[in-house]
Amino acid sequence: MKKVLYRHLFSKVLGFSLLLFSVSFYAQEEASADVAAGGDPVKGKQLFNQNCAACHALDRKMTGPALANVESRLSEDEGLDKEWLYTWIKNSPGMIKSGDAYANKIYAEYNQAAMTAFPTLSNQDIDDILAYTAAPPPAPAVPAATAAATGTGESEGGISNEMILGALALVFGLLVVMLILVNNTLRRIAEANGVDLEKDKAEKGLPIWKAFVKNQFLVLVSAIFLLLASGYFAYGWMMQVGVDQGYAPVQPIHYSHKIHAGDNKIECKYCHSSARVSKTSGIPSLNVCMNCHKSIYEYKGNPEGPSAEDLANGYTNEFYTGEIKKLYKAVGWDEEEQRYTGESQPVEWVRIHNLPDFAYFNHSQHVSVAGIECQTCHGPVEEMEIMEQYAPLTMGWCVNCHRETNVKMEGNEYYAAIHAELSKKYGVEELTAAMMGGMECGKCHY
Repeated sequence: MKKVLYRHLFSKVLGFSLLLFSVSFYAQEEASADVAAGGDPVKGKQLFNQNCAACHALDRKMTGPALANVESRLSEDEGLDKEWLYTWIKNSPGMIKSGDAYANKIYAEYNQAAMTAFPTLSNQDIDDILAYTAAPPPAPAVPAATAAATGTGESEGGISNEMILGALALVFGLLVVMLILVNNTLRRIAEANGVDLEKDKAEKGLPIWKAFVKNQFLVLVSAIFLLLASGYFAYGWMMQVGVDQGYAPVQPIHYSHKIHAGDNKIECKYCHSSARVSKTSGIPSLNVCMNCHKSIYEYKGNPEGPSAEDLANGYTNEFYTGEIKKLYKAVGWDEEEQRYTGESQPVEWVRIHNLPDFAYFNHSQHVSVAGIECQTCHGPVEEMEIMEQYAPLTMGWCVNCHRETNVKMEGNEYYAAIHAELSKKYGVEELTAAMMGGMECGKCHY
């Protein structure tokens, strides 16, 4: 009988494969258990942004201390374990009252600003946040190089612009040579047939300007036309005196309405709060800016990065961060110590909208009483990188608005009595601002 070697080979291989599979399976389970025990940095980032980012950053002091590697630092420097962090995050005021040494040290170091307690966070949530603070920072994204930046000047097919221009120049040169040859051939044919190509040497007529001067009717009509045209253009020029539509001055600190009112949806009246109750909308104080920028110390931009238009205009993330630093310098804010130094500097903002002194305009009358949106007069400010004067702000522009705009009566008791009387007088349900006295000279002029 022939001896069969390796007759148990299949069973051995199968058993070895099952052994490897089981080892790898248990290794994956252990790795998953380690991740669960140590926390998920992806979930931790979301929790950090929701609960911690208003007062903390990873790599710098803000209202509270920097939190990068906070677990390992507290363990090495202070001998505090994770249980201490659980208790501190869930009930920091209680730890301060209990007399905990390090809790009171942090409380005193940060000007006795009590940390908000987060009793709803579970231990696993805190583990996720700690995993995020311990994770290495992501590498900065490198923007894709464009064809203009590389300077190759090649089209998608690989043909350079210089080659295309050279081919066009060659074709143009051949056309010129062909025209010269055709011209010479035609001249030789004409000479052979006895055709005289010399110009007519007969006496020329009068110059056109002499003929025009001798025609008195044309002179009179032309003079009247020039006078009327001059008057029209002079009137148009004078009507533009003092009209600054499109005026967009450069400000000492660049402020992007597109980012604040557009991307971040900040209401206009949050900064220009006096527009509700005052004649003027007012310039917001720098303290209003610092309500947010105490925590927002750099501009991180949109997730997809700056647009090509922004890059062409120099509006990079670094540019906007530099403008925040100008704000800090003006208000006297020390980033490292997180306190005001008292060494402030005035910001000389350049006024954009400026009515003549004899024209009266009340913001509260239009904003609070009439309920007119800011964009009606100021245009789509949420799309403006640099604020400009959108409307002409002329008398005719205001008068047309008063003629066309109906007075808002829903929930507006300010005009209730006069609206009832005027509705009977005019026999209409809705009244325009002009019907309610908006055309009277004394309404806008002192």
